[in-house]
Amino acid sequence: MKTAILAVGAALFALATATPALADGHGSDAPTLTAPEIEFTEWTLDNGLRVIAIQDDTTATVTTSLWYEIGSKLDPEGRSGFAHLFEHILSRKTLNMPYNMIYGLTADVGGTRNASNGTDRTNYYEQVPAEYLEAMLWTHRERMAFPVVDDEVFDRERNVVKEELRQRVLAPPYGRFSRFVLPENAYDVLPHRRPGIGSIEELDSATIDDARAFHQAYYGPDTATLIVAGNFEMGNLRGLVDQYFADIPRRANPVDVTITTREPERTAPRSVKSYAPNVPLPLVGALWKGPEALHPDMPALEVMDAILGRGNNSRLHKALVLSGKAVQSAQFVNATEEGGYIAQFGVINPTANMEEVAAILKAEREKIRTQPVTEAELTEAKNELIASSLRRRETARGRAFALGEALVSTGNPKAADLRLEAIANVTAQDVMRVAAKWLDPNKRTDLTYERGEDDPSAYANPAPFPTFRTLPPATGEPLAVRPEGEREPVPGPGASPDVVAPTLGEATLANGIKVVAAQTGNVPIATMTVLVPGGSKSDPRAKAGIAQLAASLANQGTGTMSAEDIAARLESLGASFGATAGSDGTFMSLTAPVANMEAAGRVLAEIIRDAAYPEEAFQRERKRAIDGLQVSMKEPGSLASQVLRATMYGDAPYGTLPNGTPETLGTITREDLAAHRTQWWHPGATQIIVSGGIAPDESIALARSLFEGWTVAGDAPAPVANPAGAAQPPRTLVVDMPDAGQAAVYVAARAISRKDDEYYPLILANSVLGGGSSGRLFEEVRTKRSLSYGAYSSLPSRADDSYLFASSQTKNDTADEVAAVILGEFERLGKEPLDETLLAKRRLYLSGSYARALETSGGFNSIVAGLLQQGIDADEAAQYAAKLSGVSAEAASAAAAKYADPENTTLVIVGDAKQFIDDLKELRSDVQVVKAEQLNLLDVDEPILPSVEPTSPAPAED
Repeated sequence: MKTAILAVGAALFALATATPALADGHGSDAPTLTAPEIEFTEWTLDNGLRVIAIQDDTTATVTTSLWYEIGSKLDPEGRSGFAHLFEHILSRKTLNMPYNMIYGLTADVGGTRNASNGTDRTNYYEQVPAEYLEAMLWTHRERMAFPVVDDEVFDRERNVVKEELRQRVLAPPYGRFSRFVLPENAYDVLPHRRPGIGSIEELDSATIDDARAFHQAYYGPDTATLIVAGNFEMGNLRGLVDQYFADIPRRANPVDVTITTREPERTAPRSVKSYAPNVPLPLVGALWKGPEALHPDMPALEVMDAILGRGNNSRLHKALVLSGKAVQSAQFVNATEEGGYIAQFGVINPTANMEEVAAILKAEREKIRTQPVTEAELTEAKNELIASSLRRRETARGRAFALGEALVSTGNPKAADLRLEAIANVTAQDVMRVAAKWLDPNKRTDLTYERGEDDPSAYANPAPFPTFRTLPPATGEPLAVRPEGEREPVPGPGASPDVVAPTLGEATLANGIKVVAAQTGNVPIATMTVLVPGGSKSDPRAKAGIAQLAASLANQGTGTMSAEDIAARLESLGASFGATAGSDGTFMSLTAPVANMEAAGRVLAEIIRDAAYPEEAFQRERKRAIDGLQVSMKEPGSLASQVLRATMYGDAPYGTLPNGTPETLGTITREDLAAHRTQWWHPGATQIIVSGGIAPDESIALARSLFEGWTVAGDAPAPVANPAGAAQPPRTLVVDMPDAGQAAVYVAARAISRKDDEYYPLILANSVLGGGSSGRLFEEVRTKRSLSYGAYSSLPSRADDSYLFASSQTKNDTADEVAAVILGEFERLGKEPLDETLLAKRRLYLSGSYARALETSGGFNSIVAGLLQQGIDADEAAQYAAKLSGVSAEAASAAAAKYADPENTTLVIVGDAKQFIDDLKELRSDVQVVKAEQLNLLDVDEPILPSVEPTSPAPAED
């Protein structure tokens, strides 16, 4: 029942550098969609544990998840962020599991795990091969009944959470607005007013005794729901649930998780101004208090929300973005069990001003409050919402999460389906009624967010801050991990189910287009991906960004359809369109309900054949792309990745930044885009992938009907020659960003292409270095030292030489320390022979992740598209595990020794240089420094970063 907050950080404000979301609209007579109900079995144990089972014998995996009715709203007095901190703590140690053993229990068998915390709940979940069901239930028992909270766990996890806060709140340009400004002003008396991630000060004041008291007060079978989804036998599951959970007692001294407080109505408008040092573009908007998740107005509010803000055909997008007044518009309803809020805002185009954007927002509110929406808008909004739910339900895990989220907000797992039924029944009068009620101008809070000094008092809610509950002290003695010889063993695997892998269907159309199709599931949703060559490597360096703009602006008009026509047709069908240019080519994808795939596909086909790039739309979207780049260059990690790519490839085609630079985008014309499409989008070089809940023969027939008539004059384009160019010399580059909330640290070494014989040995070695939370980098940077929220490494797949890189974000004053750890792990990987026992686990980790991706139509298409664009047959997707199995320990060690030499690495750090530069120079002797505003990512004839010294730090005060 929640509409999630847009990630009001770097991800939200990727702006026009991201693919426009053509996912909803009107202007069609499409009927309202329906979604199959989620079938499940439910029972409750005597101790209060609720159990939900979702069977799916088409998957080889099982997802186990425990949903506790414990969210940030239950944070004790003076301990904001504590439920989130405890979510980290509970994942670490138990009576029979030493620190972080849970990582190995999942990753080493080919699974994945995580936990998350929200206002209403905390959940812990794993997805593993189905034979490990019992082992996962055992771990949930351990964490529910026998957690160990000691100094090691508490101190490490508190430091990690503080790094998470810096990375997700302080470093992104709009992080403070999302996490601090909105909740502070959306609520007066509910505990939801406090930031769920907490504050550095209150995290520092927390104690181990607080953690033990929190567990005893709230965690038990009587506050939990176990949801198991995937391939299992029902009788066996019931027996295992009884075995591992029936004897766990209810909480001995329970604290009621119910919150009876409700928000008072606001009776007069007010205004709030907020600031942060790294805000590139100002924001203006408003918010209102909203209803609880079970309020009868919620379905109509969701429909209203979609009409106003969902997709390119939404009212706010057209009024703000298409008019050129804003570079981004946002509208959302956030509902929790006790209450919620409604917010809308625009990120202002520098050519406009706050007053203009605020006036447009006001006019759109008054229109929807006083005039019925059209039937076409109504149908479009409903189809958007229902299609979104269909996409989420594509896997058993997705269905488990749909039920879990509904359950914790409403108490009823059937609420997920009841919500869709209620949405389908919303009328135009319902929308106008709830808009008039909940968007009352006398109850609004006006918001602005601009560049300036962060001052929480400037945006403080004038309502007195409430006092929240204090928990009873912990009782008894804390547990400790048993000695190794006394621990209860982890249950071994059961029988592995037989699952038939999807069969590939392949065909070549009369015009040369190659089609690959597979049925990846039974949910009636499908994805069609069209691949054309070119990509960023085909861009002239001085006009970097042509391929990306040609892809992302393709939906702005054709010979017969305007941008609004395209959005309306797709969105009314519940379809979503996305396009992006990668290194080796362009991907254009359409996801739609199977029943509407042909109608949506006709729009896709016309976009590809006849994208016209109208001048007005081109000018607007190019400006948005430039503004988006300026936003991304304020985020340390985003900027570091751009600098790294340009540095690793120099003047070679791969060195051209896919999104361009503000300078190169300014030189591009609509004629450049049209010329790019004419040259590179050719049926003789086009490939199509279709997957989802549709049979391969139907997919091929559909592709034939849509694309076989596409012909163009001339031969298919020749591939770009030598895109990686010669290897560049290693360098150490620092981008000085004094306002950075964190420092981003990147280390990279030249590597190989996807087709190279050493690819599988190196990808296996890389998984040891930084593959997920069980990789060495995560262990050394986060687990042992608590220097970052995470540290990982990657080997991007490219048709020509790629590079092996590792990255992490940390406090500015520990950037040099993180760099030293990463370089040390490169050296270790290159010098220490890799053990076969370790590699066996890493093979399972990689093949499990790959197999999970193949279960969704989007994941399947992404993997196969990458293979095809790198010149590899599609059927290699089914050979991934076998290829890894063929890699010997000697081959993996040899690849690591060849490519993971720290002496041949480039190091890039973006952050406040004065806090780490002196120590960094002791680590690397070739340090170059440039101020962020002086970056030159285009002129490769000169040093990419002219060397300057950062401002020396001021003397410390006594």
